[in-house]
Amino acid sequence: MKKYISPFLAATLEVLSTMANTPARPGNPLKRDPKPADGVISAIIDMTGGTNGSISITFSESCIVQVVNNMLGESYTEMNDQIQDAVGELVNMISGAARKRLEANGFRFTAGIPHTVTGEGHTIDHSVQGAVVVIPFKTEGGLFYVEACFTDSN
Repeated sequence: MKKYISPFLAATLEVLSTMANTPARPGNPLKRDPKPADGVISAIIDMTGGTNGSISITFSESCIVQVVNNMLGESYTEMNDQIQDAVGELVNMISGAARKRLEANGFRFTAGIPHTVTGEGHTIDHSVQGAVVVIPFKTEGGLFYVEACFTDSN
């Protein structure tokens, strides 16, 4: 699974740094059983190809407000529709950058349309059954998490 996840982690760091001027520090990956997300908003995108799966990114409110403010040059103080739209666009940009990295390694993926889920205690429904790997990230604005769940389709 590492061969699929590593490009997403690199893409996450790249997109947040270049598009939102937000450096992030990854923590140690861990496997987990499905449970409520550790944040207030998540964007999930399905991936199909030689392997099927999905990735998600979940933000704490303080983190996503700062990220979107940096991206858009705004001064939001709480969640709103623009922030929700930006989360979907972030996962789309991350997916695109990761797919370029994956293609360079001989893997081809097609991405679905991202969808967002909001609220404290929301759950993330990955498109396949399997181990969920979570990588926590820390920014000046707070925490966010990247989750990945892939299964071989052969």
